[in-house]
Amino acid sequence: MALRTKKAGEERLIKKYPNRRLYDTQTSAYVTLSDIKELVMAVEPFKVVDAKTDEDLTRSILLQIILEEEACGMPVFSTQMLQQVIRFYGHSMQGLMGNHLERTMQSFMDMHQKLNDQSKTMSGGGTEAWTQMMNLQNPFMQNLMSSYMDQSKDLFLKMQEQMQGSNTLFTGFPFNPKTQNSDKSS
Repeated sequence: MALRTKKAGEERLIKKYPNRRLYDTQTSAYVTLSDIKELVMAVEPFKVVDAKTDEDLTRSILLQIILEEEACGMPVFSTQMLQQVIRFYGHSMQGLMGNHLERTMQSFMDMHQKLNDQSKTMSGGGTEAWTQMMNLQNPFMQNLMSSYMDQSKDLFLKMQEQMQGSNTLFTGFPFNPKTQNSDKSS
């Protein structure tokens, strides 16, 4: 029997078995979370499904990878940020929060790509030059990212204030202007 080759743009299928093992149907081999992370890093489309039920488990596997990455090395998410995210689950603004985080991440990726493109034109394209530039510009980058995050926070707060001022439009949301005004005066 001939091995099936993947067509361009086709998702790679990974099956998760009850013994918690992951099986790559393209390579006909068992893989680890580390292998899945490599697929993510290579921007290779894939889907993880339960071998028995065909339930899509991709998000669950990606969250496991994030958990492993957060547990070792330098975490991306602070405890405070994780607590804030958890508070939005079940809240009427949960969908807005997800969209906001996604747009913020995309903006960050766009900014990173522009900096990467600029460094290639400045240095002829070597990653060594990029590393040197980042080391020299570390305080500058920290200030840039801090400013970017402050702007994102301000934008989100303005959006929240506008929504609170629109009590008639969003009557289903639990806005209580009196409570929030008293919180601000504390």
